[in-house]
Amino acid sequence: MKAVPLPSALFTLNRERLVKKLAPRSLAVFNANDIMPTNADGSLGHLQNADLFYLTGVHQEETILLLAPDAFDPNHREILFVRQPNEHLAIWEGHKLTKAQATAISGVKNVKWLTEFPVIFRSLACELDNIYLNSNEHQRADVTVETRDRRFVRECLNQFPLHRFHRLAPLLHELRVVKSTYEIDAIKAACDLTGKGFKRVCKFVKPGVNEAEVEAEFAHEFIRHKGQFAYNPIIAGGANNNILHYNQNDQLLKKGDLLLLDVAAGLGNYMSDLTRTIPVSGKFTKRQKQVYNAVLRIFRQQIAACVPGKTTKDLRTECEEITAKECVDLGLLKLSQLKKQTPEDPAVRPFFMHGVSHPIGLDVHDVTYNHFKIKPGWVLTVEPAIYIKAEGFGVRLENTVVVTENGQRDLMAGIPIEADEIEALMNR
Repeated sequence: MKAVPLPSALFTLNRERLVKKLAPRSLAVFNANDIMPTNADGSLGHLQNADLFYLTGVHQEETILLLAPDAFDPNHREILFVRQPNEHLAIWEGHKLTKAQATAISGVKNVKWLTEFPVIFRSLACELDNIYLNSNEHQRADVTVETRDRRFVRECLNQFPLHRFHRLAPLLHELRVVKSTYEIDAIKAACDLTGKGFKRVCKFVKPGVNEAEVEAEFAHEFIRHKGQFAYNPIIAGGANNNILHYNQNDQLLKKGDLLLLDVAAGLGNYMSDLTRTIPVSGKFTKRQKQVYNAVLRIFRQQIAACVPGKTTKDLRTECEEITAKECVDLGLLKLSQLKKQTPEDPAVRPFFMHGVSHPIGLDVHDVTYNHFKIKPGWVLTVEPAIYIKAEGFGVRLENTVVVTENGQRDLMAGIPIEADEIEALMNR
């Protein structure tokens, strides 16, 4: 991931917000993510722990942040630990942060080398009563690999069995879901890059092009602007429209088919999320446009529905009701079926079976809990859809939206979404 500079004031503000939530006489520790192995002597690129980045802005591996706001020594109340640069690292891995550089990025004045962490951590743990530790508590996470955080929890419980331990995840979930102006600007930059990629692809797509070639066009636009795919791109032509997480991306695009593009950019650790469904031949058929415009009407209503006080579950329930009515008008459902449905088994489920909104930020599916109610500053996706397997196509539309006190701000409002706009762009 290529770094895009952000002001250190963002990370200082985030630490100040977190410290206010800690119990008195507490110590909080955040670890960088491991670099994961592949096969033989290979490894994946480093992906920084989102919570650590949120509080420091540091991308470097093996970094640790220690917060102890009530420590006796004022110099120990906020410490950032980084790897000490040396000639060997410089030759094999490249530049590592100096203490001055780490301070400039994070705003943490006291930066120490990683080798000093064990002694300082033990000293502070013995001085204080509470230890806050981190873990991945995303409700849909499937954690099968022991992480650095998990190992550190085990070590702490072994060394300090009489301390009071607390979870950092609920605090970070609450903080991270409400974005600052700095963060919204960063997400908007990723959205703008996504728009550039989409417009490039619209001019490229035609019958006979391979899905892989479309993916390459997005990659070219994203990477040349120091971005990357925010998630595995979904480039699904024809009947593949109906596969929610299709990622094969290797089929030829055929005349008359639709191409579903669930592809977006990440830029400087902040993510965006976009879906468009476009006609391979440059023009929608009458039926395709009929379904497309139905989804677009749902999309407009769902953006307006993103208001403070609701949960994402509320948004899904509302979307199912609106989509069901559109499906009746499209001849996909009968009113009698709506009368027989139950909340657990809505009649629209065969045509719309996923959520309509999720928070986005440092993670595409950003941290939250289902019971959290939307507040001003939330950044959400809005992604309604209608899938018609029997007719061999589906339509999904998605933008990234900020909830404000005075309504919604669509961060992707400049990216074409009207059927006529897309046809005009493809045939330019």
